[in-house]
Parts: sequence; structure tokens; C-alpha cells
Amino acid sequence: MKIGMTYNLKSDWQFADGDPVDSNAEFDRPETIEDIKRILESFGHSVVKIGNVHKLLEQIDTLDVDIVFNIAEGIGDRNRESQVPIVLDLYGIPYTGSDALTLGITLDKMVAKKCFIADGVPTPGYFMARDSKNIEKPAHVSFPLFVKTTWEGTSKGLSEKSRVTDIASLKRQAAVVIEQYKQPALIEEFIKGTEYTVGVIGNDNPQASPVCQVTIGGQTQLGDQFYTFELTQGNDVRYLCPAPISAELTKKMQDIAVAAYQSVGCRDYGRVDFRVDEKGNPFVLEINPLPSLDRKDVFNLFPKVIGKTFEETVHQIFNLALKRYGLTDGDSRKPAAVSSQQGA
Repeated sequence: MKIGMTYNLKSDWQFADGDPVDSNAEFDRPETIEDIKRILESFGHSVVKIGNVHKLLEQIDTLDVDIVFNIAEGIGDRNRESQVPIVLDLYGIPYTGSDALTLGITLDKMVAKKCFIADGVPTPGYFMARDSKNIEKPAHVSFPLFVKTTWEGTSKGLSEKSRVTDIASLKRQAAVVIEQYKQPALIEEFIKGTEYTVGVIGNDNPQASPVCQVTIGGQTQLGDQFYTFELTQGNDVRYLCPAPISAELTKKMQDIAVAAYQSVGCRDYGRVDFRVDEKGNPFVLEINPLPSLDRKDVFNLFPKVIGKTFEETVHQIFNLALKRYGLTDGDSRKPAAVSSQQGA
């Protein structure tokens, strides 16, 4: 197959005065792009690097590829992740991953939560604030609350001040989101306890990966601690995979992860993030249908638990897309030797 790759590099973002320091946090490093390219080539494919949506548009009329491996985050508001898929759909070009509708639904966390609630997927109680000065806490939620961006990922906008315990701190933190990130603040009940993430792969019969547990500073019992952008820049946040939890809790989260994945119409692969309260009840924080394929992330960790390699998992995702489009019945060939030192 001749594969095109669409993506956003961190260098795609041109910082302007007043931009938050984490503005390009979701974009990829060049090493990640080269790693995925080498993996696909190791299975015998040829790969053409396209780049972001603007570079795609420059080439679209003469683009000579069989399929696009899309990991582009886009630039703009809540529709940014939908930009590449909608262009590819318009031109009838197959691509990996979820379509524009799912990417739009899931990037706007409040829309995704409405889908979860409609389908019985547990998620923290929430409300939205567009004006930080006139916030009134509704009766259906209680402090402590958690203030976050509505349509961002990679912990953008999250700091130690995101967990709030009174109306004054709630207003201050909502103002940070509304004014600096130019979007409504999503305010949800804070779940004290532990944190996990679960990959999901598949279409007709999606399967959940082994559960990975988030640790901060070596601690699994996070209590009031949580993942922040600052922590992602160091080595304090690590994953335990498989998570050292009961088989019952593992299965419960895996079942919920698949339900969340299907609720919003994910395709090929995705990742579901959880908090589990002190009574053992899991809550879906969000779902990412365009999760990182950097080797530091969970898609490099869980394959080892089930006897697969990262390379085979990336190619499985690719083959799932091929099968959706009727281009193949799924090729399980193993790759040529790929150095374990590639990428991150």
C-alpha cells in the first residue's frame, strides 16, 4: 500500500503574545512521525509524509495514495480534529481512525458527556460556565469541583489550582480557562481516588486493552492528586500495566471503555480515561479517538502484556481501517526487524 501521513508537529504552532505555554501540547514530535513511518514501511508499505491540513489541501488534487494514516490534531476551535477527515471524505480518500463527526463530538467534552449519560456510561456530574463572574453552582454537583477546558486534551489548562473547593476559587479558575483558552469552562465533580486509562481497538467487535494505572511520584492512591500539564513535562507521571487491581474492577472498566467507545462512534482505536472513587466506582473522564502513538504512551505499554509488539499494534490499527474500506481482509504479517530504540 502507498500510505500518506497527516499530522501536526509541535513546530506547526506559532506562539503569539498571551498564548498559554501548553498551546501546542497535543501536537507530535518529529521522532514520533518517523517512528510510525518506519513501522509501516517495515510491513512492506511505502509512506509519504503529508503534514497538517494546510499541506494536505496544497496536495489534495494530485495526492497519489491508497489510504491516509491520520493523526492530525488540527488548529482552531472544537472542530480542529475534524478538519483532515472531512477533507479526505470529500475527496473519497480512505483514512485510519474515527470520522469527523466522532472527532468533533469527543473533542467537545460536554457533548461527549451527553452521549455517555444517554447511554448509561458513568461520568462525573458537570455544568458549563461561559462567564466566570456570574457562576452559580447548581444543586446537582458539590465541592470539590474540577475546572478544565472544554475542547482540549493532553492536560492543557490543568494545574494544581484546577481542583477548587469554594465559589471564589471556582470563579478564578474558570476565568483562566475562559480568558486564556478562549472557550467555555467545563466544571465537573472531582473524583477522589485512583486514575486509569484503557485502550480500545476494533470496529464490529471492539476489544479493550489491559488496564493501565496512572501513578504520580510513584503513588497509585492519588486521592486529591491529578494529572497536570506541568507533570507531563517531567518524569513524575508513569503507568503501571497491567494495573494491580482486582479482576472484577478490571473487567468493569474494560466493559465501560468499550461502551464509551461505541457511544460516540469511534473507529479502529481509541483510549478512555477513568477516575475510580474510594468506593471502587469507575467514572469516565473523557475518551480520545485520536490517542498518542508516541512510545511513551499506553499504546506502547499494553501490547507487551498480551504478547504483542507496538509495531504489530500500529499495523493492526492500519489493517482495521483497510478492512472497513474493503481494501483487504486484514494482514497479520510480522514486520521486518525494527529497533526497539526507535522513536521516544
